[in-house]
Amino acid sequence: MTIPALSNDFLLAAGAYAGIAGVYLVVIPLALIFYARQRWYIAGSVERTLLYGLVFVFFPGMLLFSPFLNFRPQPRNLKA
Repeated sequence: MTIPALSNDFLLAAGAYAGIAGVYLVVIPLALIFYARQRWYIAGSVERTLLYGLVFVFFPGMLLFSPFLNFRPQPRNLKA
């Protein structure tokens, strides 16, 4: 039994789908997470609204990383 050869069109389409899925599920959600972490306390209302909208759009990717990333507030070192 032989495996049929895959056509170039199929490989191109599969690569395009894999690339788009990777950007949608990995690249943009990670960038949003780290951007939100940097701007959490200084973002204005418009920026925060846009950021929450992007989080809603890229929610499946955010769910993939939520178990592994933990950005709890760190206690301040109060020096007397």
